[in-house]
Amino acid sequence: MSNPHRFMPVVAILLLSSIWGYNWVVMKLALRFMGPFDFNALRMVLGALVLMGFMLWKGISLRPGNVLLTLLLGISQSAAGTGLILWALVSGGAGKTAILVYAMPFWIMILAWIFLGEKIRGFYWLPVIASAAGLFFLLEPWSLHGSFFSKVLAVVAGVFWAVGAILIKMLQEKPDFDLVSVTTWQTAFAALPLTVAAVLIPSRPVEWTPYLVGAMAYNGIVVCAAAFLLWTYVIRKLPAGIGGMGLLATPIIGMATAWIQLGEHINHWEAAGIVLLLSALAFLTFLRARENRRVAPMIVQE
Repeated sequence: MSNPHRFMPVVAILLLSSIWGYNWVVMKLALRFMGPFDFNALRMVLGALVLMGFMLWKGISLRPGNVLLTLLLGISQSAAGTGLILWALVSGGAGKTAILVYAMPFWIMILAWIFLGEKIRGFYWLPVIASAAGLFFLLEPWSLHGSFFSKVLAVVAGVFWAVGAILIKMLQEKPDFDLVSVTTWQTAFAALPLTVAAVLIPSRPVEWTPYLVGAMAYNGIVVCAAAFLLWTYVIRKLPAGIGGMGLLATPIIGMATAWIQLGEHINHWEAAGIVLLLSALAFLTFLRARENRRVAPMIVQE
């Protein structure tokens, strides 16, 4: 008799993609009632508190490890990255912002080449070239209309997320690495500069509508806390290549829900860019999954 629990990691990755994918619409709508810096600061504070509560419940020490790297991770990925995403959503479409930010693997390859000496070889040049072409078509530099600035913010946010991925890779090499602790403290460290920015940067008065309360709870509890804990389960149970392939659904869900709920449309240049980017990400994930199979056998469950 087959073990039904063997499908749980797949269910988890689908749930995770849905949570993160739909959140692009949630964030876009929440900005109707609250400024981007205020929203981001509050959701990070709430997320950090929930994660710290989880650590206490599980008996995990609240003492942070590798403080410098975790601080840099919090500032780059959780503060600068998410801050730019919320700023981009003020005037940019939720679906297109999601696609541009999820060009992150392209930037990871470039940064790993520069800082870690991981050279790009062979077939890996194909997703690099396709990603660059996709970004070019999505940005439409020949047509500097109002959304161009928001697109640039989304691209830069993806770069900061890529910097965070490099820092996580460095942290994973430390003997005392714990993903739950790192996630908690990077969120807490990010909350500090985001709170300062929220205080210093003028913003619209907050309208505490039922939707905003729900969006804040969804972001602080589900997105910033529960989803990251769900991700720790996924990466323990699934090979990195399969997990990465599953997360490709995230920007697609973001784009689809933005089209359905917000009525966002794309032109032919943007459509070409999206196809190129998603194809590049899919091919890159396939190449990495193939490398992982050569190194170790697939382990779906313990």
